[in-house]
Amino acid sequence: MPEGFNPTRLTLARKRRGFTKGELARLIGVDLRSITAYEAGEYPPSEDTLARISSASALEFPTDFFYGDDLEEPKADAASFRAMSRMTASQRDMALGEGALALHLNNWLERRFELPKVDLPHLGRERSPEAAAETLRRRWGIGELPINNMVHLLEAKGVRIFSLDVDTREVDAFSMWREVTPFVFLNSYKSSEHSRFDAAHELGHLVLHRHGGPHGRAAEKEADAFASAFLMPRASVLAHAPRFVTWNGLIKLKKIWSTSVAALNYRLHALGLTTDWQYRGMCIEISSRGRDKEPDECQHETSQILNKVLASLHDDGITRGHIAKELGLAVAELNRMIFGLVMTGIEGGRRTTSAPSSAQLVLVKK
Repeated sequence: MPEGFNPTRLTLARKRRGFTKGELARLIGVDLRSITAYEAGEYPPSEDTLARISSASALEFPTDFFYGDDLEEPKADAASFRAMSRMTASQRDMALGEGALALHLNNWLERRFELPKVDLPHLGRERSPEAAAETLRRRWGIGELPINNMVHLLEAKGVRIFSLDVDTREVDAFSMWREVTPFVFLNSYKSSEHSRFDAAHELGHLVLHRHGGPHGRAAEKEADAFASAFLMPRASVLAHAPRFVTWNGLIKLKKIWSTSVAALNYRLHALGLTTDWQYRGMCIEISSRGRDKEPDECQHETSQILNKVLASLHDDGITRGHIAKELGLAVAELNRMIFGLVMTGIEGGRRTTSAPSSAQLVLVKK
């Protein structure tokens, strides 16, 4: 670890917590000019001031964090955010700050494990998002089958998946490429059906927009269309299409593809299987019952990679506390990056494990 205070890490920690310089200054009892000087590298904070910065009432980062090397931070224009128009700059910075910490964690993992190789083709030249989804299903050998677990599928294809812990509904998910490695961040507080759609939506961005293309709302519409077709392939939906669309009928039907009622309603209409009147009527029905409350929700998906990694490390006596210390983070921050994705508890020498997955992913220690 290099000697001396690293001002870039203070900026990262502040943005990760969603504070302005002025807000942090008021929290720790210094003037704005001091925070500006700390972050500009003009002079470091005193030990007492740094302790206040690190405290639970301020940034909640161990003091060791501020003495590490520069961390790679995702650029705003390199990340694909949903609902960008509703997101504030502070919310965006919080999400990108978590992205930087996830890259930090991923680097640590890749030094110790051989993770799955990336198999994501560039499909931006396909004639439509629907065609791109069909092409990717063929390449991955899925055909028309329902996808049992989106997280496992993406991980098997080399996508690094982490939890997105930003306390706002405006930040659903985001994705990015870091050189040749794709990352997806999912809001684990949402229903499983919505999280699956978010994962497919971000997959759409990764394969359609890596080398440029539409931006803003146009790109979001393409990613939505891709996700809809990828999760609910045309032939499969046509084979199961109901004669009459009812609320209870959609709840029963959605279980085939583990999608939300709203997503299925949209897909049926997009394929011409329902009229405008039927589609709008069901939209009203869904809204009246509460869009944030998914009926008959399916089980949340977890990460196979992270579960296997933590179990393997635990066998070597390495707990989350050890990992967090090596990263210069609090255990709570590490847990935020994997919240909802890990079913195995590995703290205090105890381990409780969920039912094993049928997927075969091999992690080899280096």
